[in-house]
Amino acid sequence: MLHYGALKVAPKRQKECAGAALQDVHARVCGLIKEFSPDAMAVESVFTALNMRTALRLAEVRGVILLAAAQYGVMVYSYAPREVKASVAGHGHADKRQMQLMVRALLSMNETPEPSDAADALAVALCHLQTEQARRRFRLPDSDAPVKSRALRAAAGSTCLPNQVRPSGATRGGCRAS
Repeated sequence: MLHYGALKVAPKRQKECAGAALQDVHARVCGLIKEFSPDAMAVESVFTALNMRTALRLAEVRGVILLAAAQYGVMVYSYAPREVKASVAGHGHADKRQMQLMVRALLSMNETPEPSDAADALAVALCHLQTEQARRRFRLPDSDAPVKSRALRAAAGSTCLPNQVRPSGATRGGCRAS
């Protein structure tokens, strides 16, 4: 693990305009992509049982993250919350505290990751790593391969041209501003 954390957008910034917080999220994700050059990103799918306002807000943030990844040609993998919990804690109904403790144990951390959102992000990353290890160990095809190849073909016809395709299936590239 190189780094973890959670972005806290000040309430004053959130009130500036409707997209201010999303702009901050986009800038931070782009900065992290530039700094760490990931081959892939893992995100949690939006949990629909949340109240509508929370679900919409999470969908907006997720969209901004997907946009940043697309701009830099980083492949994104999505995991359902129960899938993440089952992968990390052994069952899909683990609570936040259980997830924090399991993430701490699996990553041999000295302290419990705080805030719980940071632990959730680490859990999504662990879920992705476990999924990829199993896929490679058993030589399973990437379940998103047809979607990825369509996406790459579509990108080739747009102004977003990947300039390097890696063996893992992740791409690198960027979007040119028009």
